[in-house]
Amino acid sequence: MPVLTVDDIKVEVPEGTSLLDACRQAGARIPTLCYLEGVQAIGACRMCLVEVEGAKTLVVSCVQPATEGMVVHTSSSRARRARRAVLELLLSEHAGDCQSCVRTADCELRSLAELLNIDEVTYQGERTSQKIDRTTPALVRDTGKCISCRRCVTVCNQVQGVGALFPQNRGFNTVIGPAFAMDLADVVCVQCGQCAAVCPVGAITENSVTEKVWEALDDPKKHVIVQTAPAIRAALGEEFGYEPGTLVTDKMVAALRRLGFDAVFDTNFTADLTIIEEGTELLTRLKKALVEDKEVALPMFTSCSPGWINYMEHYNPDMLANLSTCKSPQQMFGALAKTYYPKKLGMDPKNVVVVSVMPCTAKKFECARPEMGRDGMQDVDYVLTTRELARMVKQAGIDFRSLPEQKMDKPLGISTGAADIFAATGGVMEAALRTAYEIVTGTAFPFDNLHVTPIQGLEGVKEASVTIEETVPDWAFLKGATVNVAVAHGLANAQKVIDRIRRGEASYHFVEVMTCPGGCIGGGGQPRLTSDAVRQARIKAIYAEDEGRELRKSHENPEILALYDEYLGQPLGHLSHELLHTKYTEKDRV
Repeated sequence: MPVLTVDDIKVEVPEGTSLLDACRQAGARIPTLCYLEGVQAIGACRMCLVEVEGAKTLVVSCVQPATEGMVVHTSSSRARRARRAVLELLLSEHAGDCQSCVRTADCELRSLAELLNIDEVTYQGERTSQKIDRTTPALVRDTGKCISCRRCVTVCNQVQGVGALFPQNRGFNTVIGPAFAMDLADVVCVQCGQCAAVCPVGAITENSVTEKVWEALDDPKKHVIVQTAPAIRAALGEEFGYEPGTLVTDKMVAALRRLGFDAVFDTNFTADLTIIEEGTELLTRLKKALVEDKEVALPMFTSCSPGWINYMEHYNPDMLANLSTCKSPQQMFGALAKTYYPKKLGMDPKNVVVVSVMPCTAKKFECARPEMGRDGMQDVDYVLTTRELARMVKQAGIDFRSLPEQKMDKPLGISTGAADIFAATGGVMEAALRTAYEIVTGTAFPFDNLHVTPIQGLEGVKEASVTIEETVPDWAFLKGATVNVAVAHGLANAQKVIDRIRRGEASYHFVEVMTCPGGCIGGGGQPRLTSDAVRQARIKAIYAEDEGRELRKSHENPEILALYDEYLGQPLGHLSHELLHTKYTEKDRV
């Protein structure tokens, strides 16, 4: 435990702690641009320079280990001048226009300029070359705004293991992007948006569809409905000054009605439906393997995260059969919204416009997949991120904090606590176990307060086992069986699970994978910047929402039961397969 002095304050830190973290422990606010929590620091931006007594030069604190006896000055004249010079040089190259940039309100470069009292750019010179890449449904890249901090490179390579972005060339000519100056659409990009979530400026943003949604809302011939993902309610408030993890479900509903949506529904409804279909699919696979001795793809992987689906299609096509055939809750909702819903209301499905509010940029790509529609119509027409919805609310002049609390519409707005926890890593697995266990055993789920604690939290890969002591007659073959499950979040962690399975080092029956760190609560379309503390706060809120529900198991949702009685027939039935299931195909790795 090295002891060092930071601005005359003694600090004791664990061995291996970076000097930056040690200074922060002492209460020093040191600016950064390239630093990302939880991954290897690279010291690229040089904004975190500090003065260490005895050192010949200023020290890059994010990559310098704190050592015994260090005497550090974080705000010396020398350090302040150096940081200011670095920032002025970055500003001199930056081709961004703050008057029209979507990141004006939360641009870290602009905030640091204000913090360091820079009111004019001293250095005048050549600006970074500008190329705007709009080739993907999910993301837009603007190289002119890029400050080469390499955060996007770090998250794409180290956290997601995708490798779509790299620095190319050197010095002033450095370009961050796909190899050979290709467009994102021409390389393997899963469109998860984690690059946009960590970018400090407006160099990578979501491909916004807000104007198209406004056009639909303004069209009197269209019946425009909206669905909201479970993660939105625990994050949207941050855009309006609430603390991370503040639940704003009912105010969100009121805001959506004020925007002009004809009906406000909940993606949680089809999250419950997903559990019924996916749980039945898992049990069917187990029965084929254990009773009928048929070759079945096990373990079964969840399929609700579109970035994960993209990743599997590109990187592990030999295991596509292991994916559940279930569409994501977003797409299940869209399918019902264009079939079941207009049939109940007696309207033409062509006049129904389905808008999703999602924490995820990859959902924009997912809704445009050719298999996600019928009769020449997309099931989901437009996807807004949490950030886009917040911008629309502000654009409409709505005072979010003063809104009344309102409830979702029926029937597609009724859900259980099991659906709420879809937002968090481990939540889909826990929701599935709550239902599958009770279907198989006919008894109450045995875990304390319905929570499977081994698969909760932010550890990258989590495991749990459930032993089935007794069963109902239909599932007698599972009596005494132990079902092994795993949960991974972040695609690099998912690949670790796949590699272990391939090497025979792990034997699972069911695996949940979420593309983004922390699950959907840390999605690429959520309010920035998402640290582990913010993820934990959002997860806590999601579980509080679950625990406050009267119904907490998907198979207890009365509207889901009515849906099967009135329309679908049975889980995995003919109509369910047609509307709620799909398949995926191998894609090239460019």
